[in-house]
Amino acid sequence: MRRWWRPSLVRRVLAALAMAFLLVWCMLLAYEYVQFGQEVEQHSGVQKIGAALYAALVKLDKPEQVKTAFATTAIWLNMVRREANQLPDDLVFELWDREGRLVYSSSAAASRALARLAPAAGGGTGSAAYWMYQRSAPDWSLRIAEPKPARSATLGGLGRGLIPYLLISLPCVVLPLWLAVHQGLRPLRLLAERIAARQRDDLSPIGMDPKYSELRPLVAAFEELLARLRSKAQRERAFIQDAAHELRTPMAVISTQAHVIGRAADAAERQRAQDHLNLAIARASHLTRQLLELATLDEMEPSTFETVDVADVVRRLLAQQMPAVLARRMDLELDAPDTLNWSVEVAAFQSIVTNLLDNSLRYVPPGGCVLVCLRGDDTALTLSFADDGPGIPDDQRGHIFERFRRGRGHETPGSGLGLAIVRQAAARAGGGVRIVPGLHGRGCGFEVRLRPG
Repeated sequence: MRRWWRPSLVRRVLAALAMAFLLVWCMLLAYEYVQFGQEVEQHSGVQKIGAALYAALVKLDKPEQVKTAFATTAIWLNMVRREANQLPDDLVFELWDREGRLVYSSSAAASRALARLAPAAGGGTGSAAYWMYQRSAPDWSLRIAEPKPARSATLGGLGRGLIPYLLISLPCVVLPLWLAVHQGLRPLRLLAERIAARQRDDLSPIGMDPKYSELRPLVAAFEELLARLRSKAQRERAFIQDAAHELRTPMAVISTQAHVIGRAADAAERQRAQDHLNLAIARASHLTRQLLELATLDEMEPSTFETVDVADVVRRLLAQQMPAVLARRMDLELDAPDTLNWSVEVAAFQSIVTNLLDNSLRYVPPGGCVLVCLRGDDTALTLSFADDGPGIPDDQRGHIFERFRRGRGHETPGSGLGLAIVRQAAARAGGGVRIVPGLHGRGCGFEVRLRPG
């Protein structure tokens, strides 16, 4: 029973069809009622009966024949009305002779009621309760009155008359419609069966091409979703493998130097082991922080853009790194307006500045120069870092933004995640990053362009 009451497209369509039939029945009933009213006002049945009866009686000469024919007709017509059981009450038949005496009446009570109505002058008339026909001949006159049915009775009779036609047409409409809906939903059932039959980790394409154009967007959306999940799963596997590989070295160093500290023969050896241990811990800490930052950028939904003074944000972030800049005797310059309000995702923008600056501090040798430029116009916000360091060979530039990819030919320690974080953060902030020339024909630069939020 519970399953029967669950929402179903088939039952919903059939219910809509039933409502449509009900509306059709109501519209036809209204049309028939209006047509019936117009027809009885123009050509009521009592007028036709009266005219035919008068034409038959006028051919009879003897009063007894007239009375007998009149009474027989009255009894027969009323019997027909009662058997039909659709019209209210009986017709009232009255026959008078030439002196105005009532010769025949089908209902004495009805005759008394009719006597209070104004007589018709040669033809038909009506009242609030009756349609009437009255006609006089040289030897006699007749009057026929038909009770007017109530509105509810008229509507009931017309409605019952329409029901058989609707019942006959109902299966002729419902059956093809049910077959069409049932067959139309078959591809959906097939799609559900294919998905249900898959293994938990099966992200391969569905491989289904429905013939109905309405179902193709659904299948295409599923295929796109599976493709995104496959790509995400591949990135996660590669990320885990690379992270494990990168963390293995500092963890091994930490383990080795801790063992050396425990077995050191003198204070000097213990101090050397302590220095190596501190470097390994710092590298592992830096790598872990960048891994968490990259994972956060991958998984987080884009946050709300805020309008901030990006020039002030850049100045504050550069100021935080000034001790490291001074320690390496580097020249760090900022070319930016005093104030530049821009709509950005603040966390992503800060990550871009921090990692580009960290990249410069790591790879530009002591005494080098780093120029930071910030510009904004109607189309984009441009942030660039250019240095006069060793630069990046042309054959390595195509992969420099990939995770755990580091330039070859130098001994500078690093994780290979900084530029990957910059690219991911720029994408989240609605932009991109590219390599540009460095300073004085040396080194290299990175330019980030962000669209307005």
